[in-house]
Amino acid sequence: MKRLHVVYILIVAIFLVYAIFMYYEGASSEIRVQEGLSGEIDETYVMVTFQAGIEYWKSVLKGFEDAASKLNVSVEYRGSTQYDVQEQITVLEQVIAKKPAGIALTAIDPDALTPSINKAVDAGIPVVLFDSGASGSKAYSFLATDNYNAGVTAAHKMAELVNGRGKVGVVTLPNQLNHQQRTAGFKDTIAAHYPQMEVVAVRDGKGDQIVSREAALAIMREHPDVAGLFNTDAVGGVGVGEAVWLERKTGQVRVIGFDTDKGTLDMIKDGLISATLAQGTWNMGYWSLQFLFHLHHGIVSPAAGNRTGVSPLPVQVDTGVTVVTLENVDDYYAK
Repeated sequence: MKRLHVVYILIVAIFLVYAIFMYYEGASSEIRVQEGLSGEIDETYVMVTFQAGIEYWKSVLKGFEDAASKLNVSVEYRGSTQYDVQEQITVLEQVIAKKPAGIALTAIDPDALTPSINKAVDAGIPVVLFDSGASGSKAYSFLATDNYNAGVTAAHKMAELVNGRGKVGVVTLPNQLNHQQRTAGFKDTIAAHYPQMEVVAVRDGKGDQIVSREAALAIMREHPDVAGLFNTDAVGGVGVGEAVWLERKTGQVRVIGFDTDKGTLDMIKDGLISATLAQGTWNMGYWSLQFLFHLHHGIVSPAAGNRTGVSPLPVQVDTGVTVVTLENVDDYYAK
């Protein structure tokens, strides 16, 4: 009988030990779940752009900063002050020398930036690209608008605005990959779907409001019967709108811009710009940092640096585009 009591006591004791173990294991798991992904505050990730002062980057940087607050890491923002390839290379090289935890980069020129991108990756610094890529580099991922498709969307909208007929022109940045793709999508779609439309000119606006204005004026003076102008960057659209106003062709020459800076939105309200294409800029910044964090901490499969030929991240992510017109323009002003 005593032996039976001893057996019962042992069974109860084992059960209690097991219950206590499971309780603390569950509590520990709950704490881990609540903590989620978390880095160190001295773990610094850097965003590098060109034309650092323009409004376009504000939303991208906001997404980058929002991700940093979620992950408990630090971020810095660096960029060339001008639309200048050599200046951006210099800035990127300075950032690489500080050995950050990761770099999010938009490449002003895909070929010129590739050696520096590869240098960073070879040094163990993960790099992801956003907005403007460098497809021949070792960067792990590219988060951006599907720029060719954005050009397709702009072409269909332009055809709607000009009733499927007439001459149209493009003001762009011909040496930058994303703008090359937007222009190609626009031209290919006009050629394939709108036989009564013709792209008669493509001019370099150099990402500058004044230069873009002069480019648009040149197109309108060379082709007085031009019916529409497509501007592919965030800065030049206002310049193209100004050109239409200077030529007194408001409502005659339809303008499609790109992005949602206040000047562009105001011109939509004033009728100088008929439409603009809004990109998912916050997404670019937010997910760039998330990707860099995963690479830095090796929580992707295969792990960062494992050259198996299988990318540890999606090679390209489409962050989306929408058409903004007078009907929905108020939704795109900064709140």
